[in-house]
Amino acid sequence: MTITLDELIGQPGNEADWQLATYAKLPLDIVRGEGSRVQTADGRWFWDWYGGHAVALIGHSHPTWRRIVAEQAERLVFYSNVVYCPVRTAACRAIVEFAPANLSRVFLSNSGAEANEAALKLARHHTGKPEIVAFEGSFHGRTLGALAVTHSEKYRRYALPEYGHTRFAPWGEVPSLDENVAAVILEPVQSMAGMRTATSAFLHGLRAECDRVGALLILDEVQTAWGRLGKNFAADFWNVRADIVTSAKSAAGGFPVGVTLVDDGVARGVKSGDQGTTFGAGPLASAALLATQYVIREEGLVARAAEIERRVRAAFPGEVRGHGALLGLVFPDAVAPRVAALRDRGILTGGSDDPRVMRLMPPLNLPFEAIDELASTLRSLG
Repeated sequence: MTITLDELIGQPGNEADWQLATYAKLPLDIVRGEGSRVQTADGRWFWDWYGGHAVALIGHSHPTWRRIVAEQAERLVFYSNVVYCPVRTAACRAIVEFAPANLSRVFLSNSGAEANEAALKLARHHTGKPEIVAFEGSFHGRTLGALAVTHSEKYRRYALPEYGHTRFAPWGEVPSLDENVAAVILEPVQSMAGMRTATSAFLHGLRAECDRVGALLILDEVQTAWGRLGKNFAADFWNVRADIVTSAKSAAGGFPVGVTLVDDGVARGVKSGDQGTTFGAGPLASAALLATQYVIREEGLVARAAEIERRVRAAFPGEVRGHGALLGLVFPDAVAPRVAALRDRGILTGGSDDPRVMRLMPPLNLPFEAIDELASTLRSLG
């Protein structure tokens, strides 16, 4: 019997009847994506400046990505890390070659929260110290370990008490560390907090302070990696050495993958059984990673991210935070009405925990005409 996907979907009813009510959803049924646009069930098309929350780095349903993942699906959908797998080997090699030069080993999981959990465990194990320093405004995930280093009360209060010893320092200030600190963790761009962006002096000051007490520096690049800032990684953008870098979001073009990159010094202390995951780096995930890395290189998307930033800054008269294709437009008042009005006009953008900041996280191959349309629409809204 042959059956189609549409036949399996049928008339599914209301998603809220079955899904746990943890999401405040937009009034959209998105059923298709092509490049930098998405389509709803009623046939409307939207420029996707939100990128599925900074995931659609190479655009939606990129033809190369689709073909590579389909080829792998015909060969082998899954087998765990208990065996060697050529497509996994190639994916790990591609990641390390794209990453900052000192990061020589990778652990693959399924999400940014898992990548950060692995980083925190590695840091505590490597240093033998209990404390983690994070920053006000941080967001590192919703699992218990990741929540322990996430600052916002609205995320943490559901699961108090969190796991682990954490203290929070003011954003942008280099804290004084003591001998109990295992690691400092931060996002180079605090996206959820309103695209608050680190400075070179801040990051290099943290590096020096970590070196002084023997702590590790962890960069949470869940949103900033894979060329989104106009450099391969934020560590490259600011030329700062991190001991561990985490990522996820756009690493595999929409397939769920978490990435924890580790330098030689930390990697040497890891032995069999110290960490594990069933689904991390399965064959399909590895093929998706490989395809995404190929598209980034072949289409010159890292340089294009920098050009998107240049054009957005030229088109928007106000303050623009962030870098590359991870940007925040700052308005004098709340952006929620503008976000809704843009959506009514076929443009998807995002808000943030700072009500004045509109977040832009589009694919790196976004056509420049979309920038002109966003700018003209914003002008018409006043």
